[in-house]
Amino acid sequence: MKYIYGLLCALGVIVPFSAFAPWLFLYGLDLIKLYEQISADPLASFAWLDVIVSAIVLIIFIFHEGKKLGVRHLWLPIVSTMMVGVSFGLPLFLLMRELHVEKVRVQI
Repeated sequence: MKYIYGLLCALGVIVPFSAFAPWLFLYGLDLIKLYEQISADPLASFAWLDVIVSAIVLIIFIFHEGKKLGVRHLWLPIVSTMMVGVSFGLPLFLLMRELHVEKVRVQI
């Protein structure tokens, strides 16, 4: 699974940024323009609100599951979620969790 999670991490960065990069080159870091476009219609608002709620749920899951299992460096998938999105933060945490569980099994 760790190889699948690694591949999903790469896809979780490449796919969203392939859509965002052209916008970024066109408008730069224009936060007002970004807000205007993400709230331009109900469908766009729905999608962004869904992503925001999913990110909050993921961060809570990372804290809970990570602390329970003793996974180190939990800040990495949290920052990844905030900088890229759930598409990167979730597979990164799952990869870290898988590597941690694998390491614990070897020690037993």
